[in-house]
Amino acid sequence: MFKKILIANRGEIALRIIRACKELGVKTVAIHSDIDENSLHVRFADESICVGPAESSGSYMNIPGILSAAEITNSEAIHPGYGFISENATFAEVCATSGITFIGPTPENIKLAGDKAMARQTMLKIGIPILPGSDGTITSEQQAIKIAKKIKYPVIIKASAGGGGKGLRVVTDESELSNAFIMAQREAIAAFGNGELYIEKYISEPKHVEVQILADSMGDIIYLGERDCTIQRRHQKLVEESPSPAVDDKLRRRLGEVTVKIARAIRYRNAGTVEFILDKNGIFYFMEMNTRIQVEHPVTEMVTGTDLIKEQIRIAAGLPLSYKQSDIKIQGHSIECRINAEDPETFIPSPGTITAYNIPGGPGVRVDTAIYSNYTVSPHYDSLIGKLIVYGNDRKEALSRMSRALDEYIIEGIKTTIPFYKKILLDPDFIRGEFYTNFLERFNNKE
Repeated sequence: MFKKILIANRGEIALRIIRACKELGVKTVAIHSDIDENSLHVRFADESICVGPAESSGSYMNIPGILSAAEITNSEAIHPGYGFISENATFAEVCATSGITFIGPTPENIKLAGDKAMARQTMLKIGIPILPGSDGTITSEQQAIKIAKKIKYPVIIKASAGGGGKGLRVVTDESELSNAFIMAQREAIAAFGNGELYIEKYISEPKHVEVQILADSMGDIIYLGERDCTIQRRHQKLVEESPSPAVDDKLRRRLGEVTVKIARAIRYRNAGTVEFILDKNGIFYFMEMNTRIQVEHPVTEMVTGTDLIKEQIRIAAGLPLSYKQSDIKIQGHSIECRINAEDPETFIPSPGTITAYNIPGGPGVRVDTAIYSNYTVSPHYDSLIGKLIVYGNDRKEALSRMSRALDEYIIEGIKTTIPFYKKILLDPDFIRGEFYTNFLERFNNKE
């Protein structure tokens, strides 16, 4: 096991990793920007080091600075969390050449999954169902028009290097395609420095379901059930739950087996997630693979009784998985609401100082956050300030517990999305589990 790990992140995920390290008896080093000096991840780490200014490009994405911090503090490994450089293959490669263990998959895994067009081609080769679309990247509007006519509208244009809803456009007919192509390409270049696009058939009213896996260096791979991430706004997840209301035991097993097949085919290592589109008939299609720990990983931990961060660290240290597939049992139901510092009506970011703060508690309630009273939410970073996770014996109890916990959650001084979630939990379709990726459009129309 490692003696010391540097955490190349901030906020709740940095604090989450510190907690796992403490339980494993591993020392931690927190990096921080100049304005994050008083953050909780800095306070609770064994050591801390400033790596740059507030702008993430000069601090949390400053690869030379992060590596220097690791070397100065004699850190043996780096955990990147999610976001920032967590899926940067170059960073993973540089870690290896510097003699520092990257707690995540191999650079080759990251490169393959990060290139969405290449990932599609790989899935085709190994017989995994994918949505009809381009064989690789498309280079012109004319090519996009030709493919769209073949697979029929609606279609979706995606950035090959994309993620988080960036460089993505849904097109319902040919008159929209030209503008959508140009806008998606511009956004892809701005977000990823790569303007390559691909196109595929758009499924209306699908569910978004993802499967969590763990894979060690001995070749053992397990799946830990699925998460339903259907409730989204502009392709950004808002509410996640496990298990999915749309998945039964037979489909769960099939999704898990396909996910393990994918991981084995690409010799995947560490934690990862394969995302699928699930239509109303229970037919699923590969969408993408994420080569990092997910924001929504707690719901999987709650229903399986596992610690995914500890497993990531153990795998990176060369140790075998702590679990066999037969050990993984889905028990109860867990739901997560992402608490963002945003106006609940307009979703405009709401940075500022928190003047009053109370976190919910009681049976089955977990809060992953790094904020506190008098903490200042910076405009420089993502608006996610916490995750409210609940567990119940079944979905009905989990919904009731989430409603109660949201009522107890007090954050004053800034606006948050807490009122928004309170409304969602009253929606009959959501309560019944009859919701699709267009849920918010319907929800807003009801209001």
